[in-house]
Amino acid sequence: MRIGVIGVQGAVTEHIETVRRALGRLRAGGEVIWVKRREQLRDISALIIPGGESTTISKLMNRNGLFDAVKRLGESGLPIMGTCAGLILLARKVLGAVPGQSFLELLDVEVLRNAYGRQVDSFEVPITLSFSKKPFPGVFIRAPRILKVYGRARPLAFYGDQVVGVEQDNLIGLAFHPELSNDTRIHEHFLEKIR
Repeated sequence: MRIGVIGVQGAVTEHIETVRRALGRLRAGGEVIWVKRREQLRDISALIIPGGESTTISKLMNRNGLFDAVKRLGESGLPIMGTCAGLILLARKVLGAVPGQSFLELLDVEVLRNAYGRQVDSFEVPITLSFSKKPFPGVFIRAPRILKVYGRARPLAFYGDQVVGVEQDNLIGLAFHPELSNDTRIHEHFLEKIR
């Protein structure tokens, strides 16, 4: 099992560490790699697009030859999880987008960028997961809001009555940062897509 984390900008180290802990809890062998170039996508079992700044990540993925390759991998069924900015990049429709910004358009959701406020408005709240009864610590930092879930996408996580995470076949998109908590349940759920 080889899990890649897109490492051009954002919370890369945190995802790498969380995946390592999740692999340990699942008693699964595997490695996690920091992906900066297209050739590093060879032989990966799953991919994470971290939070950060979606415009910057999009530009750097295009510049490094990653963007189209990731889109093809997602279309072919490779498990991909996007958190915060990663959710924005996965979404089919994005409101508040910067002109000329590229999106992978893989996930059947409509999102609004920075809907939960600026960096100083960051917060942590208990999230309800569709696959676990225990609340999950949801960390929101300049988070997008999921406005519509349609097509094959299904709600995965809720903050009150708001959908803050979705799952669609091989894809997971989250408005919050699961890698900033000590709870590995979401990463474990994602890794189960490989097995």
